[in-house]
Amino acid sequence: MEIRPILSALLRNKTGPILVAVQVALSLAILANALHIVQVRQAVSARASGVANEADVFNLQVRRLQNAGHQPELAAQQRETATLRAVPGVASVAITTQMPLSRSGNYTGVASDRRQVKSTATTSTYVTPDSLVKTWGLQLVEGRDFLPNEILEIDENTSDDYPKVAIITRQQGEKLWPGAAGVVGKTFYFGTGEKAREARVVGVIERLQTPNAQIGERGEFSTIVPTRLTGDNATSYTLRAEPGQMDRVIKEAEAALRASSPTPVIVRAKTMAEFRTDRYRADNALAWMLVTVSVLLLLITASGIVGMASLWVTQRRKQIGVRRALGARRVDILRYFVTENVMITSVGVAAGVLLALGLNQLLVSQLEMARLPAAYLIAGAAVFWALGVAAVYGPAWRAASISPATATRSA
Repeated sequence: MEIRPILSALLRNKTGPILVAVQVALSLAILANALHIVQVRQAVSARASGVANEADVFNLQVRRLQNAGHQPELAAQQRETATLRAVPGVASVAITTQMPLSRSGNYTGVASDRRQVKSTATTSTYVTPDSLVKTWGLQLVEGRDFLPNEILEIDENTSDDYPKVAIITRQQGEKLWPGAAGVVGKTFYFGTGEKAREARVVGVIERLQTPNAQIGERGEFSTIVPTRLTGDNATSYTLRAEPGQMDRVIKEAEAALRASSPTPVIVRAKTMAEFRTDRYRADNALAWMLVTVSVLLLLITASGIVGMASLWVTQRRKQIGVRRALGARRVDILRYFVTENVMITSVGVAAGVLLALGLNQLLVSQLEMARLPAAYLIAGAAVFWALGVAAVYGPAWRAASISPATATRSA
């Protein structure tokens, strides 16, 4: 089939084709970037926290209604820990001041030299007198876990002591000492200046996300220090249940804590799955919204093509009948309309690719988004070409079905 006659016909009536091409271009630009954002958000929400088998890990927040003081609080923690460990199905228990993905935690600037003017990084500090490496299944890649004699007992209301050893994440070690073959034994500082508190690295774990789980390397800057804290009438426990037993373990652990306490306590449980859901609720909502927008754009574009093609068929009904009377086959009429629509869609796709790249550049510069991969543009172009053919097929088939007698009656 000759392309030139189709092009000449389009140039004689440019308004309709231009509107369709513009609609395709805008839809492609928005669709490609929207789906890219969805993919990026889904990848972020699926990141490993560092906690092995999250489905078996949960947190118990215990709040005592009476302030007991340092020694009674130590005794209460020891009693509660023993009570929890005695619950059938509990694999491990540890006290921790915060949980990954919980969106609530402690952050401190750290530096490799106290003489620095600014901190090298901001780390989230997990404080525990137990083994989070064991309870959370953290992967030690260098060094060791804490020794019993390294655990301090600190009353937050009266003491200025601070632990002298720490376990850090691999990402934090690379940030503090770029290119170092190993960081165990190195000293870093919480803060800068003369009052900065030093700590020696005794272990390095592969990963432990911060409570906020920020995007990028900041979400991997975590530090664990060996300390039993008192001075607050609340204690946070993290537990690992045997596989498949967490629901039962949560109920029995809560009941055991209430039964063992000589004073009233408030116990609240939250699983790692719930922490993850809450942390990424906004990301998932954004992803669903963008998916909905993308589907609506496809439907609107398809309806626009169908409507325009139907209008063209109606306007050229007599012409089609004449061509059929002169011997044109149904397949010739069908091919004409499909080719015409592919030409219009191709112009829209070309403009849409350029527009998508421009929109992505704006997102990269303003929102630190990742570059749009070429695969999204290729897939988007294929989708709109296929959509254009599918949308025009119905009107084109109806046009091809016009009998030669129609032209005679219209004459």
